[in-house]
Amino acid sequence: MLAQPNALQWDGTPGHYEVYYLTVTDPATGVGLWIRYTMLAPLERTGEPATCALWLLAMDPRPGSRGTLGRKGTFPIEQLRTEADRFELEIAGATLTDRGMAGRFEDVRWELSWDPSPKHYEHVHAGLRRAGIAQTVLVLPHGDVAVRGTVDLPGERLTLADAPGGQAHLWGSKHARRWAWVHCNDFEMLDGAPARGEMIDAVSVFVSRGGREVGPNTPVVGRVLGQEFTSTSPWRVVRNRSTFALTGWRFETIAGGRKLIGEVDAERDLLAGVTYHDPDGEPAYCYNSEAASMRVHVYERARRVGGWAHLQTLTAPGRAHFEYAQRTPIAGLDLLTT
Repeated sequence: MLAQPNALQWDGTPGHYEVYYLTVTDPATGVGLWIRYTMLAPLERTGEPATCALWLLAMDPRPGSRGTLGRKGTFPIEQLRTEADRFELEIAGATLTDRGMAGRFEDVRWELSWDPSPKHYEHVHAGLRRAGIAQTVLVLPHGDVAVRGTVDLPGERLTLADAPGGQAHLWGSKHARRWAWVHCNDFEMLDGAPARGEMIDAVSVFVSRGGREVGPNTPVVGRVLGQEFTSTSPWRVVRNRSTFALTGWRFETIAGGRKLIGEVDAERDLLAGVTYHDPDGEPAYCYNSEAASMRVHVYERARRVGGWAHLQTLTAPGRAHFEYAQRTPIAGLDLLTT
């Protein structure tokens, strides 16, 4: 396990990208928020300088004001600063620590805090990470936190009061060819009762190997019905079933004596399109909603009947965080950042 899951991994050389993000949906308004701190060190052959950036995207499902908002500010790499003895990242005056984030640029501003999670989650098996096989590594330093504070959007201030959210960190040399991702820690039971303490974070990727597309590889982590759930072994991630597209995803995953079937739905008009760039200059096109819906069907191995017995179904209407990406832009969906 990583000793400091939020520690900056960049060593100053070309060929690296790194991302920190918070995803959260405001319970009071239903507005979903996606705040990112990023850096990109292109390969020398691109002729491009290293940069850092701040991003804020919002998805508003309210009648009469539904839609998406996207802001991105890009800065010279000299405006990225990090502490060596404790985690603190700063980009153009915006800060991120293990207890919160604060910043502003253009017409948006945020000042948010949370209590650190006692446990972090790693999607990439440690052996693959140490061997350098994985082109991208994803970790979840604070997967289930109650976010407090304010976010200023054009014409409105959102006040978050213990809004369920998650903070992640990823880095690597190349994005996947295609992928889907989901995070949710704001579930309820079928009768509407809150399901506190439940959390799922999953990703499913197709990567390039030997000139062809290979996958999907689907690691899943979280906490379900009071038990930790980790389906990340190399053997398991290639066997977890996964089918995804622009507005939906269905996956099946097993860990120990539990099986989960996850179903994700996202409204097309609440997808915010953004452009990522690999260190080699190739773009990837990502479509994200922090106001998606999710269902998780939980099963337990039942030896007497030789199969799986259904235990519970968790739902999260409009409170799941979903992302779909591919290497070509999707016609009819605007890209809010480039």
